[in-house]
Amino acid sequence: MSDPENSSLHINPGSQNESVNPSFRAKRTPLRKTKDYVEGVLSGDRTILSQAITLIESRRDEHRELGRDILEACLPHAGKSVRIGITGVPGAGKSTFIESLGRHLIEKKGKRLAVLTVDPSSSRSKGSILGDKTRMPVLSTSQKAFIRPSPSSGSLGGVARQTRETMLLCEAAGYDTVFVETVGVGQSEITVHSMTDFFLLILIAGAGDELQGIKRGVMEMADLIAINKSEGDNRQAANRARLDYQNALSLFPEPPSGKRAEVMTCSALNNKGIVEIWEQIEEYLEYVKQTGFFSENRSDQSVHWMYETIHEQLKKIFYGNEEVKASLQEIREKVRSGEISSTRAADDLIRLFKSS
Repeated sequence: MSDPENSSLHINPGSQNESVNPSFRAKRTPLRKTKDYVEGVLSGDRTILSQAITLIESRRDEHRELGRDILEACLPHAGKSVRIGITGVPGAGKSTFIESLGRHLIEKKGKRLAVLTVDPSSSRSKGSILGDKTRMPVLSTSQKAFIRPSPSSGSLGGVARQTRETMLLCEAAGYDTVFVETVGVGQSEITVHSMTDFFLLILIAGAGDELQGIKRGVMEMADLIAINKSEGDNRQAANRARLDYQNALSLFPEPPSGKRAEVMTCSALNNKGIVEIWEQIEEYLEYVKQTGFFSENRSDQSVHWMYETIHEQLKKIFYGNEEVKASLQEIREKVRSGEISSTRAADDLIRLFKSS
């Protein structure tokens, strides 16, 4: 047998991660009183707003409780913004589009913009794709914009709840337009659709259905489809794609809002078609406010998030139960080995929970 020290697959030991300064201790910002946080948020203090959001995202019970108190106090001042969900496959140019539309709203319309994300993939990397704000260099330095990535979390439900609560705090802080961005097309689209007033799907031409992975369900949720990167040699392909998607949408049932989605082309890189897209969004919002769908939809969303919060809290209580924690590993191994069925295992765990 060859010497493992001479093997090409030998892995040298890494560094021991010793601190450069062993006496260094990270400085922690002392907690403020609820009243101070609320006053700071309502006055538009970005630092205090960020601290309040961090409390909501925290896994420490005392922080979460303080965050809930802040949110409840700010709730009467929330709900006055326009909430726009933005989704699209990776490579569709969502960041450039948000930067372009955001600049238009801030510079031409006098809006204050908050950009939030729902990032379920953070459960793998324990980080957020929007953590690098260089994706939106102008918005990230604007005093009228607030960019907040989703926290690292093990569940889409947890990330989504925190994003919705963050949205409410941003509204209380005076941000009259909120973009909620998703990383790609998947389950997160349903979640974002359930917390926004308008759902925008960004696509590109020439990528093929297999690559884009667009499902009918996602298209049915869209209030507007924007074919991005419509510039240069790609302009003709973008126009063909617009007609194809428009024809596909005509076969779908009428949406609950009563207003069928439009398909438009744009070039976020060259700021072409951005103004027209915003005009279409404004036209839609005016229509649903007149018909009453806008307020009805928001009321339904509030009830939906009540149930989602209950589900999340019950799951936390269940897995935090001492009897469940003590038996979970053993029962899980029995399921893996085929000794008992998944249904039987779940019933046994629930029985333990209810009897404790």
